[in-house]
Amino acid sequence: MTTPFNQILAFPYYAEPTLYVAVGDVLRPWEYNGWKPESLSWKQSCYIHTGLSGPVVCVDGPDADAFVAQLCTNNLATFPEGTMRHAVMCTEEGLIAAHGILQRYDDGHYRHFAGGPWALYQGLQGKFDVRVWMEDSYLTQIAGPRSLEALQRATGEDLSDIKFLRYRKTQIAGKTVEVGRIGMSGNLAYEVRGPIADGPAVYDAIYQANKDIGIERLGWRTYLVNHVEGGFPQANWTFGMAVVNDQGFRDWVGEDHFALHSQRTGSYDPADLRARQRNPFEVNWDKAVRFDHEFIGRKALEQVAASPDQRRTVTLRWNADDVIDIYASLYRPGEEYRTMDLPTTPTWGHGMLEHADRLLAGDKLVGMSSGSIYSYYFRENLSMGCVDVSHSEPGTELIVQWGDYGKRIKDVRVTVDRFPYLDEKRNNEA
Repeated sequence: MTTPFNQILAFPYYAEPTLYVAVGDVLRPWEYNGWKPESLSWKQSCYIHTGLSGPVVCVDGPDADAFVAQLCTNNLATFPEGTMRHAVMCTEEGLIAAHGILQRYDDGHYRHFAGGPWALYQGLQGKFDVRVWMEDSYLTQIAGPRSLEALQRATGEDLSDIKFLRYRKTQIAGKTVEVGRIGMSGNLAYEVRGPIADGPAVYDAIYQANKDIGIERLGWRTYLVNHVEGGFPQANWTFGMAVVNDQGFRDWVGEDHFALHSQRTGSYDPADLRARQRNPFEVNWDKAVRFDHEFIGRKALEQVAASPDQRRTVTLRWNADDVIDIYASLYRPGEEYRTMDLPTTPTWGHGMLEHADRLLAGDKLVGMSSGSIYSYYFRENLSMGCVDVSHSEPGTELIVQWGDYGKRIKDVRVTVDRFPYLDEKRNNEA
């Protein structure tokens, strides 16, 4: 399919008004039908999104199992073909360096989706007899209470046998595809994957088969609303990847690589990288950490697990009057507060973002708040906060210092609320 501009090949170009945004040297869809209907899609019907398409790390060889096991905090002792894991990989400091879906095939071949180049770098160190390489793959997500129905319409096949973190092959638009059931936030969701050249035809077939049930094409502008509502921390927005701390990695990718250059916004000093990085316990991924095998960062995480001073990720519900005052400052003389964009701030339009606002209990610093979203469904401003356990109970009242370091700061009242915030029509309930 020809396109009028350089765009990623995973999705089709539709000759209709659509907003795109440049990410690196390609354009990605920013907005299709408007952020309001797009943000309602995973509550009322379903969406289709292919923004995570791109290079996938592949691993095989005699030591593939041992190599992958020492990379991941997860227990992979039982990992049969046809299954997936939400794989978490850390630095020696115990901070998250990569995470994404890890898939195992019966020939000992692994694929790590949307996890960045950390695993590739580790595989090239020569410590294991493995082959590591990258392949371009489309990764199309379909999520919402009607997502199973949508895929069954596109395939003409009953897919209800695909359980959580399982996948199998089927056909869409004459192409062989892998369909995996994901939904890490707890919502009913699926991924469809295959060679990137097949992406546009597969995407279009799913979309055309489900226009009458209200499927929405989801753009980058609204994508992160799903994560905050659903309680799934997102790398490069909720937190930064700790690969920047590893000098060997920095030398390998080169200092101009996108993975090393994030927009560090918020009331925390941009030089404070730790305020923007997380260990797995801080993002509530305790079940992904198992101390039954050796892995990078194990010693550091054992100390974290034994500490009573851990931090946890919570939902923060923002006081509406304080948010309104942020907008009101645009109409008053003098320096305004940092503007809150709709529906997400900061906007995830140009790659890596690491936002961190200071989170206070009285005058005491108790954590940090990451990017804020406006939920049109709930009519609330929400964010994820990484907060001391002693201040993590629902109903706890805190203060977010909203703004950028060195500029005007607005103290916004927030309340710790349920996590995840969207707690209806989830997985089997759908």
